[in-house]
Amino acid sequence: QVQLVESGGGSVQAGGSLTLSCTVSGYRYRLYCMAWFRQAPGKEREGVASIDSGTFTKYADSVKGRFTIRKDNVVNTLYLEMNSLEPEDTATYYCAAENYLNCGNLFPSGGRWRLVSYWGQGTQVTVSS
Repeated sequence: QVQLVESGGGSVQAGGSLTLSCTVSGYRYRLYCMAWFRQAPGKEREGVASIDSGTFTKYADSVKGRFTIRKDNVVNTLYLEMNSLEPEDTATYYCAAENYLNCGNLFPSGGRWRLVSYWGQGTQVTVSS
């Protein structure tokens, strides 16, 4: 059974930084694409960044230049490094995974998040002005 466990959320002032982590177990990590999504109260879930089974990445326009997605295949962990945080970044952040055949479900601009197979439980990020 695939399991995704996020950590690293918290509260920070605007302009600050946070790094989220997602530890993965239960599947052959190298054969999967992964991503970060977020959902603010009253809003639809949206893609933030995705990475394929290699190193190809995609970002939502709203986070380009501020956020970096990366993974460490040795420890089966996905990261989201967030810099220059803004109050608009406040949301619950979710780690997601898909078999490499369905990577498109994870693309930030794809709008196919409802098709995603695996989700973490979410971690809260709050940015104050």
